[in-house]
Amino acid sequence: MALQTVPADAAPAPHAMPGEEPVAAYAPSNANAGARAFAGDGMAKAFGGQAGIRRIVDTFVNRNFADPVIGEIFANHDQVRLRRTIFEQFCFILNAGCDYSGRDMRNAHKDMGVQQADMNRIVENLQFAMAAEGVSFAAQNRFLSKLAPMRGQVVER
Repeated sequence: MALQTVPADAAPAPHAMPGEEPVAAYAPSNANAGARAFAGDGMAKAFGGQAGIRRIVDTFVNRNFADPVIGEIFANHDQVRLRRTIFEQFCFILNAGCDYSGRDMRNAHKDMGVQQADMNRIVENLQFAMAAEGVSFAAQNRFLSKLAPMRGQVVER
């Protein structure tokens, strides 16, 4: 991951959680989430609402950091920020009442060197996390179909 230069006196963004490292300024927007939100509350309910989404994100992030195949991609990431932004992204897309305050997918993953095989492993880790939370296979597939188009903005080679 290429670290962005951040002024030493930079204040954390207003949406940052305690423990997050400061990042270079950008304009937060739900449009940065990479997908439109589902209509209605059916998908949010299928994922157990915000509490279920948070558990899925925690399992997902933990697996990615600990994964012997792709863990090095995540090794130097701010885990607090990553958990927050993935939660916001999933919560927004699932229409569970959240806004997304992270960067757009291309800039968030710039210079990380994510390959197709890495992306496949990340999807496997997400599938595990969703299944562990009891999300139906049909709901998992609907959600993954929303995320799939982002692949082109994340995979670099």
